[in-house]
Amino acid sequence: MTALWVIYLYMNELTINLKPKSKMPLYEQIYRYIKENIIAGKLPYKEKLPSTRQLSRYLEVSRSTVELAYEQLLSEGYIEAEPYRGYYVAQIEGLYHFSKERESDHTHPEKCEEKYKYDFSPNGVDLNSFPYNAWRKLSKEVLLDDKVELFRLGDPQGELSFRESICKYLYQARGVGCTPEQVVLGAGSDFLLMMLCAIIGRDRRFAVENPTYKQAYRLFESQSYPVVPIDMDRHGMKIDKLYESDADVAYVTPSHQYPTGVVMPIKRRLELLKWANDRDGRYIIEDDYDSEFRYKGKPIPALQGYDQSGRVIYLGTFSKSIAPAIRMSYMVLPEELVAVYRKKCGFISSTVSKVDQLIVQSFIENGYYDRHLNKTRALYRGRHDMLINGLRPLAGCCSISGENAGVHLLLTFENGMTEDEIVERAKNVRIRVYRMSDYVVGRKEWKATVLLGYANLTEEEIKEACGMLCEAWLS
Repeated sequence: MTALWVIYLYMNELTINLKPKSKMPLYEQIYRYIKENIIAGKLPYKEKLPSTRQLSRYLEVSRSTVELAYEQLLSEGYIEAEPYRGYYVAQIEGLYHFSKERESDHTHPEKCEEKYKYDFSPNGVDLNSFPYNAWRKLSKEVLLDDKVELFRLGDPQGELSFRESICKYLYQARGVGCTPEQVVLGAGSDFLLMMLCAIIGRDRRFAVENPTYKQAYRLFESQSYPVVPIDMDRHGMKIDKLYESDADVAYVTPSHQYPTGVVMPIKRRLELLKWANDRDGRYIIEDDYDSEFRYKGKPIPALQGYDQSGRVIYLGTFSKSIAPAIRMSYMVLPEELVAVYRKKCGFISSTVSKVDQLIVQSFIENGYYDRHLNKTRALYRGRHDMLINGLRPLAGCCSISGENAGVHLLLTFENGMTEDEIVERAKNVRIRVYRMSDYVVGRKEWKATVLLGYANLTEEEIKEACGMLCEAWLS
């Protein structure tokens, strides 16, 4: 039951509604009421408050309850205590006030995010195929096996047993040769790239493919490095332009260039390695972000496997192959950088939960990872084929590229439509597609091209969406 109390503070009549059954303590209800009235100006500067004895009698609560409320108001500076005189409202007029923003500003923003029926995001992952039962089983086993040790602070590089499993997997699947001492785990590739910046030092000049993975480009710029975009041809980054750039670190995605889908052939890879070896201190960052998904021929071996001089820094992730929420990536450092890592970053605690590490380790060692990849490849291959078939009516006005790997393809229009017009027509039928120009650094001219990712959509959704897109783009 709500108790209604009226307090007369000289000329001001104030009402406090105390709710004895509320989860909020009584002292906090009193504190909040007085605070809100001070902020609102209803209790002006120098206004005298009732004594704790007087207020407790008015409200029929203990004196200690009122004292707690006054102590909180004192500590926050809303009231002042004058010896032998009592409590007075402090001076806050003219000071900065935190005003409550209208609820509509948050719940009903003027510019709401567009609602799309289908989203061809190139960064999608199919979570419906995630092996929940296996993951649940392994989680229970991990928690049962280790009780106390599991919750101690782990190795900064990641658990040794997990790094050993990663080394075995990389050698078998990607041809990467490394030891556990070279592997560093981190919560996502962004974190590892920032750590890498600390390892290789400040006096560096980065080169990135153009178009490129903008997140990496922005990250290098945020660390105040000069970043030079290098044009590409059908084989990848142009090596002659790389030499001209005077860069000493090249960031590349050779197995499936993001976003163009170009696969760097062996000749260009060897040219890139030669560039790295031509001068001391040069490095190649190989981001092998989605090499597990290839639909034509065998997976392309990693560039790191060809490196005999310790010039390649290899990056991989489980976020793309398992689930985005598993913020778990790994970096394979050349041996000469391992000592530098330990000196500059060895004190940084691992950003990946030890529990999650051991679950993923079991996931790999018990064969669940391989089975999950095989299942996911089959699903993506079906969606990939459905998308290509669904776009056949557009054959006369556009071409498809980058379709042999990854989870997106490119559609380049040759009928005079601009990217903005292509995206707008898709938007009009509530379908979201992505501009290639958003991945281009600078004002480089690029044909009107859009990215279509298919991991998030079922084959039925892709079929329907393609019909809508063809109608919109051909009309």
